Amino acid sequence: AVPYSRHSDESCFLPKEADKPHRRKGRKRYSCDVCGKEFTHSSNLGHHQVTHSGVKAYSCDVCGKSFTQAGSLKTHKLIHSGVKPYSCDQCGKAFARSSTLQRHQVTHSGVKAYSCDECGKSFTLAASLKTHKLIHSGVKPYSCDQCGKAFAHSTFAHSSGLRGHKVTHSGIKAYSCDFCGKTFRRLLSRNIHQRIHTKNDFYRKSQSKNIWKI
Repeated sequence: AVPYSRHSDESCFLPKEADKPHRRKGRKRYSCDVCGKEFTHSSNLGHHQVTHSGVKAYSCDVCGKSFTQAGSLKTHKLIHSGVKPYSCDQCGKAFARSSTLQRHQVTHSGVKAYSCDECGKSFTLAASLKTHKLIHSGVKPYSCDQCGKAFAHSTFAHSSGLRGHKVTHSGIKAYSCDFCGKTFRRLLSRNIHQRIHTKNDFYRKSQSKNIWKI
């Protein structure tokens, strides 16, 4: 038998299931007083509000970078572990973070929704457009302490970019071609060079045969 619920009218009986939509509509929602984002549980609101406080209580014991939430620290640590559980189903490239994978997948879509209002050049990512606009501004805030050469791109501020540039002063050719062994001072130069080999199927096949003969 279906259970019934008695309403104010004694002669009216409704199945209890009929009451559920009303209870759902009356569910209490918790709103953030800073950004207005809503949550169904007060605990979720509490975790969210920490992001507005600016307090970064969770620090990485490897590099010292701090985060407002434990979950963010856990995701960050994947970078140091070398684990990359998120892979692109189109090219196979792997990433430590799902958000990085999502940004990467946009590049396969071919959609360039972000256009420069000065030259019209379009980009798939907003960050790429922002970096590009520095070229028009003439601002070059990143400079080498050895030669004084200035750069507009923020990538130069990162330690890897700076090290890559400084290698040009040392004369060391640390990057070698995987196919012919030719060496280069810059990683970019090596990568551009390798396209000569990867575009030539015959060369790749002949190289693999030589390897098996050794």
